[in-house]
Parts: sequence; structure tokens; C-alpha cells
Amino acid sequence: MPTLTLLPGLACDAAVWQDLLPSLATHHPVWVASVHSRHATLPAMAAALLAERAGPLWLVGCSMGGMLALELWRQAPQRVQGMALLGTTARPDTPELVALRTQACALFAAGRMEEVLRANVLFAFHPLHTRPPGLVDTYLAMLRRAGATQLITQNYAVMARADSRPTLRSITCPVLVACGEADQLTPPEHSREIAALVPGAQLEILPGAGHMLTMEQPARVAALLLGWLARRADPGPVQAPGAT
Repeated sequence: MPTLTLLPGLACDAAVWQDLLPSLATHHPVWVASVHSRHATLPAMAAALLAERAGPLWLVGCSMGGMLALELWRQAPQRVQGMALLGTTARPDTPELVALRTQACALFAAGRMEEVLRANVLFAFHPLHTRPPGLVDTYLAMLRRAGATQLITQNYAVMARADSRPTLRSITCPVLVACGEADQLTPPEHSREIAALVPGAQLEILPGAGHMLTMEQPARVAALLLGWLARRADPGPVQAPGAT
């Protein structure tokens, strides 16, 4: 029974997993990483996690967490036993995205964090999805806990990330790729691209979800992860010698 290492997205914490944790923890030990809140670059985050966690890694990464999972594969492919990449991309930021992130960082530094966060809600969730009561408040509270400094640091870490596409064909571990059908930040074409390049990858596009699929469709995401792990990670019953 492998331990799952959950990698939150940019400025996120365990709250992004809170509605999945009971289901996941029933079947697997779970550990939520925090290296993204303590280090300034994806390579440094990956190096810290590898130092803090011994043994094989089964990684589940959302958004920036998926980028971190790919960096972990680059640094220690022999330790990564499986990756679930949720609402993420293997591409580097375009110049347009770099400009938008840089502008947002300037607003964070100027004390206008709340303005930027509330505007971002329009892009984070499915536009037509009926959100559970309090979902947006939970999302905003999580980003406020991160604060302006982490928002700035992590945006710069994402802007500086490597293009992961050239390494995708070399991935040999099981990979699940999933995203929301209405993801506006990492659209489904990004997930389809990853799945097309990673040998044997499983692709799932989730209806009724945008970028924050673990918060919007937690039951579906939990069932998807557990089904994938049951097929890929669990060895099944051991057959006694001579049994048929």
C-alpha cells in the first residue's frame, strides 16, 4: 500500500485536498507536501522533498503541484513510481502569461491582493457549475493564508519553470492525467498533450469542473485516483506456491 504524496497548487495548502482526504486515507497513507511554501524555485522544492521523504514516491499534483511532480521525475526518476497530474501543463509560460503574472505580482506587492484574488475566481472554477456552499470562501481563505509574499514567490517559480515536454516520452512510471472540462487556466488541450507524449498515460476529462477540480468534483477525483491506484499500485493477493 503506497503512501501518496499530495502536491498542492500555487498558494494552495491541504484545503485543496480536504474533501478527498477521507476517501484516499481509507485506502492509502497520505502526506501533503509543503515544500512549495518554503522554497523559491521548482528545482529547490523538488530537492527539498527528496531529502525529506525517503523511498519510492507516488505523486498526486494539482496545477503547480503537477509541474513539481515533473521536476521530481527529472531529478529522481528511479524514485518516482507513479504520477497523477491534475489540471496542469508541461509547457512553459508564454510571454503573454509572463506579462500577466508579473502584473499580478506588482499588484500583490502594492497591497492589492484581494482585488487580484477575487478576479481570479472567474477563471478558477467551472462557469456553470453549481458550487457547494462556501466553496469560493474556502478557496479565497486558502490563498489569503499563503499571503502576498508566497503568491509572488510561487508565481516567479512557475514563470521560471523548464519546458517539460521534451522529457515526457522518457517517463516510464504509470501516469494519470486529468483536468476539468472547463479549465481556463490549463485547458484540456494541455492535458491531452501530456497524455499523448507519456507512454501509456491514462487521460480523463472531468465534466462539471474547471481548474480547481479537487474542490469542485472531489468524489469523482477521489474515485478516479483510487481506481487508477488499484490498477497500477496495488499488487493484489499473493498466490500461494502451487496454487492454481
